Amino acid sequence: MADEEEGVELRRTTDGKGDGVVATHPFAAGETVMVGFLVGPLTGNDAHATQMGPGRWARHGGLGPKVNHSCDPNCGIRLNDGHAFDIVARQPIRAGQELTFDYAMRNYTIDHFPAACLCGAARCRGTVTGWKDLPAARKADYGELVAPYLRTIDDQTQQPANG
Repeated sequence: MADEEEGVELRRTTDGKGDGVVATHPFAAGETVMVGFLVGPLTGNDAHATQMGPGRWARHGGLGPKVNHSCDPNCGIRLNDGHAFDIVARQPIRAGQELTFDYAMRNYTIDHFPAACLCGAARCRGTVTGWKDLPAARKADYGELVAPYLRTIDDQTQQPANG
């Protein structure tokens, strides 16, 4: 795996939490920071799997899997033409700033993470939760920078049952 891609690189984080992906130049809000690509489907969920739909997971390549979680992320995700997730800036990002996204932006449930969240954000939920556990206001705040199937599941679960 490469330790550097255009505009980003893998570095040891200054907070002692391990590796993180940082911007090597500024990015504007709405700008694609990293182009995602898939390296193959998976037969099940694991800590580094990306959920692609109900019961479907895949592995991303490059530095995408190294982008850390935050409950108050500076990035979101957008499905690209290759069916992978690009990392997109939700706000201006300066050179040297760590890139983060909320893992709930791509996973309906989170099954393979420690109980305590380590993001340190003022808005930290305390645990890394999935989309189904986010409050409606947080879901709205993320706008379209989430996996499209998550909104589809929400729409389906909010429809009244027929019959």
